[in-house]
Amino acid sequence: MSEHPPQHHTIDLNGIRMHYVEAGEGPPVILLHGFPETWFAWRHQIPVLAKRYRVIVPDLRGYGATSKPAAGYDKRTMAQDIVALMKSLGIVKAFIVGHDRGARVATRLAKDHPDLVQKLVVMDNIPTRVIFDSMNATVARGHWFFLFNSVLDLPEALITGREEIWLRYIFSSWCYNPELFSPEEIQTYVTAYSEAGALKGAFNDYRAAKEDVAQDEVDKDVLIEAPTLVLWGEDFESGGKMWDFRAIWQGMAKNPEFVSLKQCGHLPHEERPEEVNQALLAFLRSA
Repeated sequence: MSEHPPQHHTIDLNGIRMHYVEAGEGPPVILLHGFPETWFAWRHQIPVLAKRYRVIVPDLRGYGATSKPAAGYDKRTMAQDIVALMKSLGIVKAFIVGHDRGARVATRLAKDHPDLVQKLVVMDNIPTRVIFDSMNATVARGHWFFLFNSVLDLPEALITGREEIWLRYIFSSWCYNPELFSPEEIQTYVTAYSEAGALKGAFNDYRAAKEDVAQDEVDKDVLIEAPTLVLWGEDFESGGKMWDFRAIWQGMAKNPEFVSLKQCGHLPHEERPEEVNQALLAFLRSA
């Protein structure tokens, strides 16, 4: 990252203090991480995108070095956090790229504030409404973390002091290559999730599922206007192996494009960074 090292910032907005990093100049690209990650998840994309774009990478509400309030984890409020960040930075319109939970925020942003979104990228994301509408024993086993993370207080009690065991299990089971992450990369996440309130913030994101589904039900027939790239790994048991991404996102967006990656699990931006970077650059630069 030496050529375009990200600069760290904090800013007060929408009732929270948000941490974000920024690198590069040009049209703005906002990268929204998933669970259980932070801005660090985009470490392979930042230096590449920063050669052409102004790259802005926040820690979402409840994650990393951003505030972890008791409320506001519904995706409409979390999208408003990003809108406030854009306004504070003087950004009128941006490319929005989201993975996992960040894709949920990005989707809600694209529906609530279509004028702010130049293009949308969603990575390895099945909308929350679709998951709960389809809930059965198979879906529940695959998406056990949706249910476990939503239990009040218990996940924090069980994981506190065992963050490394928890994170290693998540990352190894979600990646095609179970040994993908170096000890240093794992430690970066362990440090982040060992901070006071970090686990509760991330789990509160999942505890907002009822509100998220209610919001999504209201405008489920409204297709996203922005050109949309849907990218996923083919080898995630609860993703590419379980869901028909094409069919689902054709029901979500007017103009979806699709890229699937072989020998890739739930974390394509970390598992297949070169292929993801190529796909991003091609999509962002296309007319």
